[in-house]
Amino acid sequence: MDKLLMGVAAGALLAGGGMYFFGGSQTEMIDQPETIAAGEPTVEEAGAFLARVEAESEEFSEFAARTFWVNANFITYDTDWLVTRVSTEATILAVEAAGQTARFNDLDLPLDMERKMTALRAGITLPAPTTDGAAAELAGITTRLATAYSTGTYAFDDEPADLQVLSDLIDFGRDPAVLQDVWNGWRTVSPVMADDYARMVEIANEGAQELGYDDLAEMWLSNYDMPADEMEAEVERLWGQVAPLYEQLQCHVRAGLNAEYGDDVQALDAPIRADLVGNMWAQQWSNIYDLVAPEGAGSGIDLTAILIDRGFTEHDMVRTGEAFFSSLGMEPLPETFWERSLIVQPVDHSAACHASAWNLNNIDDIRIKMCTDVNAEDFNTVHHELGHNYYQRAYAGQDFTFRTGAHDGFHEAIGDFIALSITPEYLQQIGLIDDVPDASSDIGLLMQQSLDKIAFLPFGMLMDQWRWGVFRGDITPENYNEAWWELRTRYQGVEAPNDRPADAFDPGAKYHIPNNTPYLRYFLSYVMQFQFHQAACEMADWQGPLHRCSIYGNEEVGARLQAMLEMGASQPWPDALEAFTGTREMDGSAIIAYFQPLMTYLEEENADRQCGW
Repeated sequence: MDKLLMGVAAGALLAGGGMYFFGGSQTEMIDQPETIAAGEPTVEEAGAFLARVEAESEEFSEFAARTFWVNANFITYDTDWLVTRVSTEATILAVEAAGQTARFNDLDLPLDMERKMTALRAGITLPAPTTDGAAAELAGITTRLATAYSTGTYAFDDEPADLQVLSDLIDFGRDPAVLQDVWNGWRTVSPVMADDYARMVEIANEGAQELGYDDLAEMWLSNYDMPADEMEAEVERLWGQVAPLYEQLQCHVRAGLNAEYGDDVQALDAPIRADLVGNMWAQQWSNIYDLVAPEGAGSGIDLTAILIDRGFTEHDMVRTGEAFFSSLGMEPLPETFWERSLIVQPVDHSAACHASAWNLNNIDDIRIKMCTDVNAEDFNTVHHELGHNYYQRAYAGQDFTFRTGAHDGFHEAIGDFIALSITPEYLQQIGLIDDVPDASSDIGLLMQQSLDKIAFLPFGMLMDQWRWGVFRGDITPENYNEAWWELRTRYQGVEAPNDRPADAFDPGAKYHIPNNTPYLRYFLSYVMQFQFHQAACEMADWQGPLHRCSIYGNEEVGARLQAMLEMGASQPWPDALEAFTGTREMDGSAIIAYFQPLMTYLEEENADRQCGW
């Protein structure tokens, strides 16, 4: 299973600042005479327009959210039909409201109103054009894509295996022939998506152009309080800060794989084979820690074994995550969270197991949907998903449009920033270990973390780089797959284990592509979580190495964090960033500071190796 599991998934479409939903039917909206006033527009008219849109959005969003929730928990023909119907209406109404903002383009609006107008225009993930039938066609396509992914299987050992089973084989297998078979097998679910995906891009680009954008790439990049081209350059700047650490890690991991499998499987002068790193998408590599561990580091703290030995249940995992936020002075989760969340995988019906966090009424009906396993990976994931929920609840008092993260990277960073405090010191504080390992274990612990955090960085960036190219027409359907692997090799130094079939559509084998979840947020969040962590540890007057700092129990840090969370998107994101960190610029230097001992170790280990690819 893809245990990055970071998205608010379908729930992300239902929050302020994302997809907008409006009450009433399409006809009722179109027939309202106050929608477009005669004469020159005024600031007062713009304010009334925004107030109406927000009220209607909030009303309809709860109905839409509950429809998506039921579908995610019970995937059937009928719930797919309901989602398609709701998505169609939502897209029509969202595009209509976005189009109406054009009337106010030349007005000198107050900053908060201008930002709401921008959110209406740029906040639709997939806009449909106003052409008759376009929204319905788009909704049908997106539903088919999501269902193809969620219900995909591959016959392994003559038995149909779903993604959960196949991922377990990839995560922990060591037979390269089996790994290659399973890796290829999961990618047999995605070729059927390719034509639908290409048509979806055509429709959504037409919709983006109607809203005044060159294409969907410009539209997606316009959600960051700066021009789209400046945001794209910002991404490259941040990657430049962290790339040297990634390159050292890639070189070390490739050498470890070569030592395990030999030149015939993993050559020292070739990119890393994507099926060998213990993850279905080669986005995180922690499952092969034993192959690349520093000499004498041992296996580190086996948190999975500890949790199982202590008899932890899936609900205990979530209760422990809640207790961390409570230690910062935050209110406990509401009782409805425990009554309504999906925490354990159903055994009698299909559900979307990709972990996600939801707020179904945009106030306090917060939940998670997660097929939880009792292991270290899901222990971290629980803290991540709860970060979404506490953020959702904190900004519930803002205007509807601003009930979202300062930008989408903020939402993803909060829970992971908290999870950086899952240190040995924290595990001792909550009674899961008796003794904290001394500093001699730090390189091993940092190596384990880097295989998740640093290994992910280029993947987090290139996912949307591929989509930007698709949206702009630079990547055409006939070279979707070729361009995908060109980017993966260029930035990750990773390649497919074999030549790909002519009809391969490997991007579709990753959840966020068929489900149309923008991915840049994850790259940004990985930068920002370390920036948040460094700032929080400075607030806490932590004197030791940054990687040993835990803010568990620090209510002063909790109060400062809560203040930023409550802002939601009501101010430009540099204001929110400054409120917690004291700086207005995203900065990758905290990652380098956190992993500096590992960087020194890797440079020494790689001194006689030929790095690069």
